[in-house]
Amino acid sequence: QVQLVESGGGWMQTGGSLRLSCAASGRTFSSNAMGWFRQAPGKEREFVAAITSGGRSTSYADSVKGRFTISRDNAENTVFLQMNSLKPEDTAVYYCAVSRYSLISSYSTGSIGYWGQGTQVTVSS
Repeated sequence: QVQLVESGGGWMQTGGSLRLSCAASGRTFSSNAMGWFRQAPGKEREFVAAITSGGRSTSYADSVKGRFTISRDNAENTVFLQMNSLKPEDTAVYYCAVSRYSLISSYSTGSIGYWGQGTQVTVSS
């Protein structure tokens, strides 16, 4: 049984940093792109960041570019999201997501094979 378990969410003041982790179990995802989506109250789930299976290429939403960094450790079957310079508009539930594909060119909600349960990130002004 595949499980994606996120951790690292919580409350932070504007300008602060948080680091999210997503540990996968049940199978190895070294051949799959991985990444993060987020969903704020009353809004649709949106793409945040993605990383290719080998970790050589990354992609970010414009709203987080330059502030967030995605990385992965295939030996640990884990993906990370370092979030710096947090803003109140970053407040959302953050979901780890594993694509069915290795590349990130098609990374979207439609390409996701597995979702985590989500972790809340709240940024206060």
